[in-house]
Amino acid sequence: MATLHLQLEKVASPLGAMLLVTDEQQRLRAVDWHDYEDRMHLLMRRQYKGTTLSLHERATPSPASCALQAYFDGDIAAIATLEVAMGGTDFQRQVWSALRGIAAGKPISYRDLAARIGRPTAVRAVGLANGANPIGIVVPCHRVIGSNASLTGYGGGLHRKQWLLAHESR
Repeated sequence: MATLHLQLEKVASPLGAMLLVTDEQQRLRAVDWHDYEDRMHLLMRRQYKGTTLSLHERATPSPASCALQAYFDGDIAAIATLEVAMGGTDFQRQVWSALRGIAAGKPISYRDLAARIGRPTAVRAVGLANGANPIGIVVPCHRVIGSNASLTGYGGGLHRKQWLLAHESR
């Protein structure tokens, strides 16, 4: 069985402590909130079935940590070019890639996201893939809202989704 060596950082944010997971090539593998650490581990296990995950505390800040700090300080574009690496299915990766194409401050509906990937009838599947996204904020699942513009489902809590959307709209 292959082993994936990963590094874990705990990073302060205006919304509480965050967990960042990077690999040996500095690619971001997971971002989640400290109070959702169990969910982060579950999503990673699902993505990397058949792989042993070796997770160690990181001693120095990663480029991802620095970019996220800049994002929270108001430089919304700081996270746009971060390199990510994700497991998941082909469909999930297609949805996650499309998420990165949603402009900050311009949320779209699940229906619009399904249409963007050429799967207009796959609204529920898009929602499930969105919910399985392991790299919150950088792969901005918080920018997807209900068709009626309601704030629906966010793994880190709706209060965080609301804050992130307001932060990006400034």
